[in-house]
Amino acid sequence: MSYLKEPDYTHGTQARTGILLVNLGTPEAPTAKALRPYLKEFLSDPRVVEIPRAVWWLILNGIILNTRPKKSAEKYAVIWTPDGSPLKVHTEKQAKLLKGWLGEKIATPFMVEYAMRYGSTSIPDTLARMKAAGCERILILPAYPQYAASSTATAFDMAFDWLQKTRNQPALRTVKHYHDHPAYIRAQAANIRDTWQMHGRPDVLVMSFHGVPRYTLDKGDPYHCECQKTGRLLAEALGLEPKQYRLTFQSRFGRAEWLQPYTDKTLEALGREGVSRVDVVAPGFTADCLETLEELAMEGRDSFLQAGGKEFHYIPALNEHPQWIAALGRIALDNLGGWVNDTWDRDADEQARQTSRNLALSQGAQR
Repeated sequence: MSYLKEPDYTHGTQARTGILLVNLGTPEAPTAKALRPYLKEFLSDPRVVEIPRAVWWLILNGIILNTRPKKSAEKYAVIWTPDGSPLKVHTEKQAKLLKGWLGEKIATPFMVEYAMRYGSTSIPDTLARMKAAGCERILILPAYPQYAASSTATAFDMAFDWLQKTRNQPALRTVKHYHDHPAYIRAQAANIRDTWQMHGRPDVLVMSFHGVPRYTLDKGDPYHCECQKTGRLLAEALGLEPKQYRLTFQSRFGRAEWLQPYTDKTLEALGREGVSRVDVVAPGFTADCLETLEELAMEGRDSFLQAGGKEFHYIPALNEHPQWIAALGRIALDNLGGWVNDTWDRDADEQARQTSRNLALSQGAQR
């Protein structure tokens, strides 16, 4: 194996702890040209599409990549902001706010970065940059509250692929999930109440999670169970009776059966049944993106209203909600035990590092 080039090392360099916030990814622009390489990377991941590689290669390269980029680009264009992709904008802001929140709790040196599993600001490039900045310990914190092999696991795969190619490896920790973390549930409930304080409560709250193929549940993926637990805990926090909410799954693709009930079909049914007002929230998405802003807030609205519903509200994702930033911080601290603390003497640390460097130089070190 050929290892990655190591950054220059100087004895006595200050060690840091890194926190890496990881999200799914986004194309560089809302154009078919930008969508094609992004979709190719995403849909080529064997954790995302578990179809025999030779068969899927033909379908992907012969059909999907020749038709889907244009359609997806049109959808992205509708939600694109002057600053770029909403998902990237929100994730970047979350990382900055998390750094500020942790800065009030941690005295030892640390840094917070974000990366995307697909597209630019890649996980390997960001980990390499954090290592070069002195991070000897790095916590991988996915933006996915509920664990799924097609989201959380593939992000970890990429991180450990980089680690395998690294000669002088930093210590890595991963946060598998936080679907039932009290701070996450409180943040979700507070975010929903913000909308209800302005508009009142709906007849039905639809909690829409990203869908995955049904066979993943049969093969042992815990995602479905974790979504169900999140929904139950959130309903309890909001004081909802079973008839006052629905838990659904969106974004299905292809002809295979996916987790049910489906969000679009549920919204149509609620409209036909005479439900006057529906609010939709997406607890599995911590930053607004195509699936929330276009699929739910626009297509979902149309499905409900055209079926006879009267009033529809999409409740924004957690984004930069103060309680969510605090929850992110608490989740990080829960997983940083022994790596950081709130007492640190900068002068004593600098003196110890200088002493260590002098000893190394006296024994023949070059730097």
